[in-house]
Amino acid sequence: MPKKSDKKVELLSPAGNLTKLKIALNYGADAVYGGVSHFSLRNRASKEFDLETFKEGIDYAHSLGKKVFVTINGFPFNSQLKLLEEHITKMAALNPDAFIIATPGVVKLSKKIAPHIPIHLSTQANVLNVLDAEVFYEMGVKRIVAARELSLSDASEIKKHLPDLELEIFIHGSMCFAFSGRCLISALQNGRVPNRGSCANDCRFDYEYYVKNPDNGVMMRLEEEEGVGTHIFNAKDLNLASHIAEILDSGVIDALKIEGRTKSTYYAGLTARTYRMAIDDYYNNHQRPAFYQSELHTLKNRGFTDGYIIRRPFERLDTQNHQTAISEGDFQVNGEVDASGEYFLCKYTTQIGKTYEIIAPLTSHIEPVFNDIGKIYTYEGRHYLCLNKIILKNNAELSEIHSGNTHPVKLPDKLPPYSFLRTKTT
Repeated sequence: MPKKSDKKVELLSPAGNLTKLKIALNYGADAVYGGVSHFSLRNRASKEFDLETFKEGIDYAHSLGKKVFVTINGFPFNSQLKLLEEHITKMAALNPDAFIIATPGVVKLSKKIAPHIPIHLSTQANVLNVLDAEVFYEMGVKRIVAARELSLSDASEIKKHLPDLELEIFIHGSMCFAFSGRCLISALQNGRVPNRGSCANDCRFDYEYYVKNPDNGVMMRLEEEEGVGTHIFNAKDLNLASHIAEILDSGVIDALKIEGRTKSTYYAGLTARTYRMAIDDYYNNHQRPAFYQSELHTLKNRGFTDGYIIRRPFERLDTQNHQTAISEGDFQVNGEVDASGEYFLCKYTTQIGKTYEIIAPLTSHIEPVFNDIGKIYTYEGRHYLCLNKIILKNNAELSEIHSGNTHPVKLPDKLPPYSFLRTKTT
């Protein structure tokens, strides 16, 4: 087994907006990635960021000693090059820790405009071999976000030839039907171009099968059993939590990346928290794969696969979910604690007398309390909340509260900001 490096692997989480950025960092991410404008493949998510809030996020991360990488990984047309230059200039002025870029031309442009900003090559560049990695390394790229189709053995070959080049791989999140996002089904059907950040997720739709007789033009729909075989393009979600030790033992991976451009705040927190535990456990010579999986299965998902980093695509036939576009997780998120820690916002029906598990950042300290509003207590290493009263911030009192109610609800005592309240659904 290779000797564990003194330099720990970096955990990188998505930041769809300022709240998710703060949640990911508080729950254990070392760095986050996000973007502003249509030059980012996080187009839909990045609409929640503007220059002011993105700058606030960068400053917040730096105050914690953590990093923000800016996604400028779209594929620009000639008519947009002037705008792109202005965008790179504006992003560089925010003092981010790196740009994530997909094309050689934009790499060259960025080196010219902002030579002081390190460049990470986007997974969209589809680097799978030493030759391509070497070309980008010679252009000044510091890190390559490898294509999801890269194997661990191929990563080792790249690292052997280019030891100073950092390698980053995806460990969790949505998988694309095509090679690392280079699918055009959405562009064909909806005019929304995936590699420009506006994919409509057409691969998740139900599809019907037809056959046509070329001799007479007759077209017939193929009948099939309900719920079987309709989601023909639908990939399962990537989940490598059970392979952290194998990946880190290789000694060639510098960063582990979580996908999640449009996921929930709970997803941002729970994935960062779980993979933080898995990484720290590894360096402490302790692994709990069953526990990591139990936590990750609380998330909504399309089924899980360990993808291709460990095995080649042709060696497995379980990467597609042909039954459903999305499945509910094992837990329901009922509430999300606000930044003050004194109130929570209802995300699902919450009732008096029912017990809710508290999920908080790993470094949190939660004190037990019992008062008129309710109790907070610990049982078998987990924290729980039970309400005696549901009192809103405006002092209105309810017997129960539903997700449509946007009024903050008082807690019996302060909880760590951005904690979650959840209940088991199965």
